[in-house]
Formats: sequence, structure tokens, C-alpha cells
Amino acid sequence: MEKFKKYALKYYEKFKGYDKKKKAYILAIFAVIFVMLWAFISAGVITSNFNRSQLKNSENEQKVDAVGIIITETKEGQKYFEIYGETGHYSNDHNIATLHNVIGNFYKDNEVSMSFQSSKGTYNETTGVITLYENTYIVLKDGVSLKTDKLVWSGSDKETIAEGNVVIQKVDEMKSVAQKCIIGANYDKFKILGKTKTEVFEKKKS
Repeated sequence: MEKFKKYALKYYEKFKGYDKKKKAYILAIFAVIFVMLWAFISAGVITSNFNRSQLKNSENEQKVDAVGIIITETKEGQKYFEIYGETGHYSNDHNIATLHNVIGNFYKDNEVSMSFQSSKGTYNETTGVITLYENTYIVLKDGVSLKTDKLVWSGSDKETIAEGNVVIQKVDEMKSVAQKCIIGANYDKFKILGKTKTEVFEKKKS
């Protein structure tokens, strides 16, 4: 316990030394993490691919509504994504799940590579594509954040596409505005397209 207090005090003192902008960014990251943990723990329904066998038992059933939904994909011990929606529905004639107020993670080598939150998201069971719409905000493992109107994830080995009012930021280092952004499969490279503007900030001397 004493060791924990020592570390907590050390990091608190370090946090106090940051400027307001960096403090706000760190608090925002912790807020997203807290919301994700709360959502996953309190979810009333946990399902993989919406338990297809149960949903398709009735030939007349075309749409299933639900509250508190988590969809995950894991193959051969590798986790690819997890997405939580406060509410949503599944259309079994199109094999598409639509979720509202979503948060979640994308994984690479069983590690979280990108966390996200969005007003709306869809999961296509046939293609495996996740699309996020409206007020989409993501944070990558290296601290880069991105806001966009639409994000399309097609798999952990494929590029992720962001389109519409794209803003990429890394605190105290850079800010880019673009119409479109292509994120590399390893989440470490960006290509910005369309009308773009980039600012690079000079690091403050300590």
C-alpha cells in the first residue's frame, strides 16, 4: 500500500507540472477509458455476432431491438475488436447491426491499438466492416487523437479510412485538418488527402 501511495504521489506531482492543454488531454483520455470500463461491466446483453442462431429462429423476424449490446470478434485466440452500444438493432435480412452511442476498441496482436466513441455505428456481419458515423472521436496508442464525420474499419490488416472534417492532433506536437485520412494497418502512419492544413508546434524547453 505504501508503495502504491509513493507511485501515486510521484505521478500526481508530475501531472501538476503539465500545462493546462496537456492536463485537459490526459483527463479526456481517462474519461474515455472510464466510460468504456463502465459500459462493458454494466452491459445487460453480451453477444458475439448477436447470437445469430437465436435471432434467426423466427422466419418472420426481420429486426431485433436491444439495450446494452457488446459485439466482439475473436479468431484463433486473436481479438480484433469490441464495440458497445447503449441501444441498437439487428436486421437479419441484411446481416447488419446498427448501434447508437457507441464506444470500443480495435486490436492489433491482442493489444488495444485504437479506442473510439461515436454517435452511431454499424457492423456488417457478412463483410466484417465497422462504420462509425457522426461525432466520431478516436485515440491511438501513441497519443494521437482524430475527429471525423465517418470512419470505416475493414480489418486489423487493412487501412482505416476517415472522411469528412478530419482533425488529427498530437498534444504540443502537431495538428492537421483534412477532408480525408488513411490510417495504416499498423496505426502508425497517416496519409491526408483533399484540402489540408498542418501545423507543427515547437516543443517548449523545460
